[in-house]
Amino acid sequence: MRPMLRPTLRFPRGFLLLAAVSMFGGTFSATVHAQSEVFLCVDQNGVKEYKNTGDTKGCKRVSLPPLTVTTSSSKPSGGGGAASSKPAASTPSDFPKVDNGTQKARDNDRRQILQDEMRNEQERLANLKKEYNDGTPDRQGNERNYAKYQERVASMKEDIARSEKNIDALNRELSNLK
Repeated sequence: MRPMLRPTLRFPRGFLLLAAVSMFGGTFSATVHAQSEVFLCVDQNGVKEYKNTGDTKGCKRVSLPPLTVTTSSSKPSGGGGAASSKPAASTPSDFPKVDNGTQKARDNDRRQILQDEMRNEQERLANLKKEYNDGTPDRQGNERNYAKYQERVASMKEDIARSEKNIDALNRELSNLK
């Protein structure tokens, strides 16, 4: 059984106080050291493994650099309540802009494409339901084995469910258009 590497972190004095102060709009930096030793062990096959004990052959102690944690937060603006709002993100000045007429034409094209897809998907669903025949479709000539028939029926049921989900998604997209 392999021993697990569980380093114990040792925090400098006042760490929790500084962490609390940093929550209220300060900058905080701390160095954290692992309290336990770490060993790199290499077995006879060349497989490397890190452990917290060096009790097996081929293990060497590893010197790890300290972990530095830095946090920075800004003070809330505008009175600092939950009602304060962030400024709206502005678009870059070199971002391409489209006039209203072009955007309306694009929106109309998108609406037309979605409506065409909806019509095609509804036709597909109607055909699938007709062929499915309420779970008892006609048997085909190559389905002398009943398991093959059941497999085709299950596949048809999945196709119907997928088509219904597609129609729901298209309806959502159409409803999101302005």
